[in-house]
Amino acid sequence: MTGRLKVGVIGAHNWAEQAHLPGYAAHDRVDLAAICDIDIARAEKMAAKFGIAAVYTDHRAMLADASIDLIDVCTPTATHLPLSLDAIAAGKHVLSEKPLHTDAAPAFDAARRAAERGVRTKLGFTFRYSPAVRRLKRLIEDGTLGEIFHIHGLEQNSQFLDPDYPLRQFDITSPRDRLIPASIVGYGSHLVDLMRWLGGDFSAVASTMRNFVPERLVRGLEGRQRFQVEDGTVALVEFAAGAQGMLQTSYVAIGNYPGIELRVYGSKGAAVARLVTEAGVAETLHLARADDVEFRAVEVAAADLPPGTDLGTPWPELYFRNLIRFFVDEIVEDRPEECTFFDGAKSQQIVDAIIAAHVERRWVEVG
Repeated sequence: MTGRLKVGVIGAHNWAEQAHLPGYAAHDRVDLAAICDIDIARAEKMAAKFGIAAVYTDHRAMLADASIDLIDVCTPTATHLPLSLDAIAAGKHVLSEKPLHTDAAPAFDAARRAAERGVRTKLGFTFRYSPAVRRLKRLIEDGTLGEIFHIHGLEQNSQFLDPDYPLRQFDITSPRDRLIPASIVGYGSHLVDLMRWLGGDFSAVASTMRNFVPERLVRGLEGRQRFQVEDGTVALVEFAAGAQGMLQTSYVAIGNYPGIELRVYGSKGAAVARLVTEAGVAETLHLARADDVEFRAVEVAAADLPPGTDLGTPWPELYFRNLIRFFVDEIVEDRPEECTFFDGAKSQQIVDAIIAAHVERRWVEVG
């Protein structure tokens, strides 16, 4: 298609305000046409702030508007899949927050349905759209790093280190007598997607998972609760292409947002991308070569930055503006798809394998 996209956003909470809505508002080929939330006051507040004409409390009414081209699902985790399926059935392109589903099979099914309906999808793996990560991807593809030997990925921040900072989007009916995957699902899925994007498909994983904070506040319950919430996971990775990998995800490791570090080592060079906000800068990229092993800073290309931003732009807006820029251009200019629901399903499949590897205390092959 050509021209402008009319977008309807489902969900008017903080993440919509910080990331999704600014991304659409900044794009010169997007009209923010509608917003929907079960709390009309939230929806009206966002409509006033971003100049959105139509406000809904029922997403089905919004989907009935034939002029809307793209639906953005920015809602709690359990609603991502059903809302996305409704949008697909209505013939709309869909951007959904991750995870699409906490099991791989329904996510693969959603990807299949989108392909059959002829609509495009994108999953909110925000960190693929870091300028430093996109430059790192090119360093691999153009041969600068040579044959890739090792890919190490870390996602760690201290968001839930304080036991009195309540867990969100947590099922309070969860069993208390066994480990509940949490960090590996909420944060690890991002890291898995990045490592798979850089190194190709995983072939097998082994892992260990731990609960480090035994009691903490949980939204919806009074006082500290004892749940065996998985606070950190470490996994070994074998890539189908032959590289070795190491993955660590934690939300009790002291550090700043976003907390992602990617290290790629090859036969000709090595690169380290750090997505950690320090001294007002969202990220850094460093490169070393086989004949000059000192890591030196790499300047991010202007083309990797969304118009009107720099590395001092707050990371939620910086990365999501880039994500939206790529998705809109994919649709309007009929470019190849990237970071689709299928990629989300593959990430969840790997997360499932990492969990199984810990539970079964063995290497697990990834299908």
